Amino acid sequence: MIYPKKYDVIVIGGGHAGCEAALISARLGINTLMLTIALDSIGAMSCNPAIGGLAKGHLVKEVDVFGGEMARNIDETGLQFKILNRSKGPAVWSSRAQADMTAYKLRMKYVLERQENLDIKQETVDEIIVEDNKVVGVATNIGNEYMCNAVVVTTGTFMKGKIFIGLNEYKAGRAWEPPSEKLSDSLRRLGLRVDRLKTGTTPRLDARTIDFDSLKIQPGDDEPIPFSFKTRNFNRPNMPCYLAYTNETTHKIILQNLDQSPLYSGMVESVGPRYCPSIEDKVVKFFEKKQHQIFLEPQDERSTEIYADGLHTSLGYEVQLKFLRSMKGLEHVEIMRPGYAIEYDFVDPTQLKHSLETKNISGLFLAGQINGTSGYEEAAAQGIIAGINAAFYIQKKEPFIVGRDEAYTGVLIDDLVTKGTKEPYRMFTSRAEYRLILREDNTQLRLAKKAYNAGLMSKEYYEIVQEQKIKIEETVKKLKTTYIFPNDNTNKKLKELGTEIIKTKTDLAKLLRRTEISYDKLREIMPNLEELEPFIKQEVEIDLKYEGYLNLQKQQIEKFKKYEDLKIPKDFDYNSVGGLSNEVKGKLMEVRPVSIGQAIRIPGVTPAAISIIVVHLKKLSDGRIKNSA
Repeated sequence: MIYPKKYDVIVIGGGHAGCEAALISARLGINTLMLTIALDSIGAMSCNPAIGGLAKGHLVKEVDVFGGEMARNIDETGLQFKILNRSKGPAVWSSRAQADMTAYKLRMKYVLERQENLDIKQETVDEIIVEDNKVVGVATNIGNEYMCNAVVVTTGTFMKGKIFIGLNEYKAGRAWEPPSEKLSDSLRRLGLRVDRLKTGTTPRLDARTIDFDSLKIQPGDDEPIPFSFKTRNFNRPNMPCYLAYTNETTHKIILQNLDQSPLYSGMVESVGPRYCPSIEDKVVKFFEKKQHQIFLEPQDERSTEIYADGLHTSLGYEVQLKFLRSMKGLEHVEIMRPGYAIEYDFVDPTQLKHSLETKNISGLFLAGQINGTSGYEEAAAQGIIAGINAAFYIQKKEPFIVGRDEAYTGVLIDDLVTKGTKEPYRMFTSRAEYRLILREDNTQLRLAKKAYNAGLMSKEYYEIVQEQKIKIEETVKKLKTTYIFPNDNTNKKLKELGTEIIKTKTDLAKLLRRTEISYDKLREIMPNLEELEPFIKQEVEIDLKYEGYLNLQKQQIEKFKKYEDLKIPKDFDYNSVGGLSNEVKGKLMEVRPVSIGQAIRIPGVTPAAISIIVVHLKKLSDGRIKNSA
């Protein structure tokens, strides 16, 4: 059957990437269809019951500014909220929240089902239909064909997914859910390079069988901060997590049973996540460590299921139970669901443009774990960009490109399409070279204009952000032009505040740059200073305390932009450039960088090769100018 209704955009998959892609496409007025293997699993959290974390919190807030749902969804369903790295600088502050996994997916499903311009159907897509290198539709497992002009593929771990528990294996896209067996073959026939990756999850434990009194409690923040900048009247519970530890007995049990691990028996040959290793890997590779910490996290406000974060494993059920019971507080624990490893197909992301559209097939976009990433937040960030660009493709608008100097989302996508990945990619603050500017706290300030100009933010909210920005700038200017003088009264106040006295006329901005001085302390010295709302106060303090570093990064960004502005033509013939090695030519022709800046970031492309290309581009440019004259 060829379905009678034609869609503009079809989103394949209902995970975190699929939800954001489908919602933003529909919100932009595009007639959208989501096709998913299981309606009940829309928005499901396959692994950990948390949103955010180091660098991941940045991605969630960026999705929020671009009109996404993840931030609002966790604000409505979170069980505990925490700012990580508070003791360090603002560049690495990161929000994290424990989620009620059941409530999270139910609310996301509720939002999707009520979104105008969006239809949702439960079918498995087997084939992408392409004519003249353009997407025209999809075919499903029950014989239906849906016609469309663009497709966003967000299949997560479902393409030829295979689960391993000990020496047992079975086909699945997620535990106890069917895989997609034919779609990756369709992508291969379309000329895309497809490979395999692996990830895993932890056993889920029965809270009734855990001795929490013997474990260390880990509460959230007393004054939690929401993820979404639009959330008001925020009042969520503060359910505790608990800290447990492996020990030498635990490690001995694991080492004695490595022959039952598919990772070490040769059953799994694909590469797993280096930064989220299994407990088997931890014990083998960090043999000298006597213990590893495990976070016991609630999965649901009403359920007894506990997620054992840090215990990813694919060992056999009996071994999992044995090593768990060797740990303090878990002596009588019962497993509700065993941990497992999963192997799945993914597409080499260097075949994508920065818009996440494939280079060779118009209208085909990929987002999420299909591009080699790991994590809900990385998936959501790609999903919203792919969804925006699928909509813009339909509307014949220029692609919505986010630079690595603008957002963590830009870093994520640029890393994928420029460098590719041989292991599940995870976002870290260290991946962002401009992280002092790309902070969590200023996300809406730095991205509001871009979002508004693209039609992703309402005029009302944009004006609120602009008012905040003006207030911050005015306050900074005022502090730089307001002075205090070295009299007895002033210096007495300074001593009381635990800071050095002044000997000359000093502006308030200079005083605020001192580590021990805050804006509130400035008001003790000068009571007529205006009381500011907490967010404005925080931004003023950061702008002044880190002003030197911020200015340095702005200079670095300007230098970076010069390279990004040196565009390389799509049909540039690298074989015609003398002096380039065959290896460098191969890398450049594989990635097809759009600029000298991107070419610089390709692994293996040397500075000497870049210089040669720049000279060649200049000659081409000079030749075009002469010919046109």
